[in-house]
Amino acid sequence: MTYSAAENRYESMPYRRVGRSGLKLPAISLGLWHNFGDDKPFDVQRDILRRAFDLGVTHFDLANNYGPPYGTAETNFGRHFADDFRPYRDELIISSKAGYDMWPGPYGNWGSRKYLLASLDQSLTRMGLDYVDIFYSHRPDPETPLEETMGALDHAVRSGKALYAGISSYTPEQTLEAARILKELGTPLLIHQPSYSMLNRWTENDSPNLYEALEQVGAGSIAFSPLAQGMLTSRYLDGIPADSRAAQDKSLDERMITDENLDRVRGLHRIAEGRGQTLAQMAIAWILREQGKGSAVTSALVGASSVRQLEDSLAAVNNLHFGDDELSAIDEFAVESDINLWKQK
Repeated sequence: MTYSAAENRYESMPYRRVGRSGLKLPAISLGLWHNFGDDKPFDVQRDILRRAFDLGVTHFDLANNYGPPYGTAETNFGRHFADDFRPYRDELIISSKAGYDMWPGPYGNWGSRKYLLASLDQSLTRMGLDYVDIFYSHRPDPETPLEETMGALDHAVRSGKALYAGISSYTPEQTLEAARILKELGTPLLIHQPSYSMLNRWTENDSPNLYEALEQVGAGSIAFSPLAQGMLTSRYLDGIPADSRAAQDKSLDERMITDENLDRVRGLHRIAEGRGQTLAQMAIAWILREQGKGSAVTSALVGASSVRQLEDSLAAVNNLHFGDDELSAIDEFAVESDINLWKQK
């Protein structure tokens, strides 16, 4: 059946400006890290993507090596785009990234100009796109000069293959330097994609912290893994389910499911119940809370294995307000829990 987007798709989702740019993102974006490779039925993927757009999710986030196997999330998304979303291209923000291992040999990893630009061409081919809206350096490269990596992002924008440049998992100091280089090249840094959750609060540390650095350079942020790789859901309240990420060793090590961390999750679950939210909804809403002068996070990036899970996550926007007492109670349990898989060694 031919897809026709819901006419009321912009009525319930709030949109937030990305830093000091002209771009806005939905408060919640959909990430295709999991559930869009060849291990997931194509019709389930289709139903999730259609429902997301019908509920105002205009941003789909990918990377070159999403799958499994590598590249298949982009290939599958390309099929969905051709079947359903091509008429809505100008209503969509589609992003991709390069920086982790993708193909064998010395040119298929990290942050060289060779790798980033070759990867972008491959991503566009897989998705059947003329351009992506945002192209990211997926992680900093300790051996490639930052000038080279940022120069590749600048070239991607100037060539018309990307509209904006982004970075992911860079420290505050690296972010400031990357933004300085990009500004000198004439392509401003649009956005940073860090891991951030109630149990992974590294972005709030240091001076300046990441959000202060982004405010300084006028960039926004989109937080990935706001549910702490699934820990901040009801799934782990009574242990580790056999079909969970932890049991299958998918981005959540069983060793992270400690008694201490489970006690924190249970404490947060009780607070969420008092707010009339699921734990996942509260965790996402907390990511989007006001910090200091405003909201430090532009968008929360969630995954979904089903339409039901997607709808539960998106319902977080129905209650984004936190009182001071609630935030104090949350802070008793929302503490650094040593689960940041993307921490620089």
